[in-house]
Amino acid sequence: MSGHRRQTVSIELNPQDQRQTKANCRRRPLRAGLAVLVALATDAIQIALGPFGWTFADEILDVIVMLLTSWLIGFHPLLLPTFVLEVIPGVDMFPTWTACVLAVIAMRSRRQTPSPPADVIDV
Repeated sequence: MSGHRRQTVSIELNPQDQRQTKANCRRRPLRAGLAVLVALATDAIQIALGPFGWTFADEILDVIVMLLTSWLIGFHPLLLPTFVLEVIPGVDMFPTWTACVLAVIAMRSRRQTPSPPADVIDV
């Protein structure tokens, strides 16, 4: 085993990258909470005013919620079928935006498992 050498390589983030990473981690729960509030408010408005048949205002609200939710938590393909479902009469009487936002947040939080810091890499 005289020909085998072990090398250690360390990777460090510069201070600016560390600050941005920490800031993004702190903002993530706030943005997720705001997205849930937007979805809850929209579903409440649509359920309360749904039977009165307000033409095009419902669709305009759905477009605004789709854009705002995408900005708050990032685009996810699950938002598209929710948007399409909201156009179908009667379906907007269900809390589809709230269910979609909660599902997206749950899927993303499951996917992002914390890993130990990788300061040292063995090559």
